Amino acid sequence: MHTHLVKLLVSADYQKLRYRSAFLLYLMILIWGSVPGAREEIGYVASGVVLHSIAYGGLTFLLFSGRTGAPLWRAATALATIALMGAFDELLQSFMPFRHGALTDWLVDCNAGLIMSALLWAFWAKAERAYQA
Repeated sequence: MHTHLVKLLVSADYQKLRYRSAFLLYLMILIWGSVPGAREEIGYVASGVVLHSIAYGGLTFLLFSGRTGAPLWRAATALATIALMGAFDELLQSFMPFRHGALTDWLVDCNAGLIMSALLWAFWAKAERAYQA
């Protein structure tokens, strides 16, 4: 089980799947965020900061691990993509009568992306070597 999970998360065999999954999950975030009352219901389980951090940190992982190239390039492109995704999410929310876009939410998204990108940049090469060994 452990080997299969590591292969799914690190292996180049599933790179494209991870990259596409990031956009699919992002689309699901946008759709669920458009359902009236959905945000309030999930707010009982976790705060907005926690939700944004987990969601955009996970998206960053999928974007980083789904790309090829040097770790610094992967981290930079993942972070830029997360910043755009977060900005579009907040922009979309600003057009909904039951939601509002917030700069602070976008900053949480960017910080989650920055932290995850930095960790992946620092440790990805080691994880790949460990997987190949």
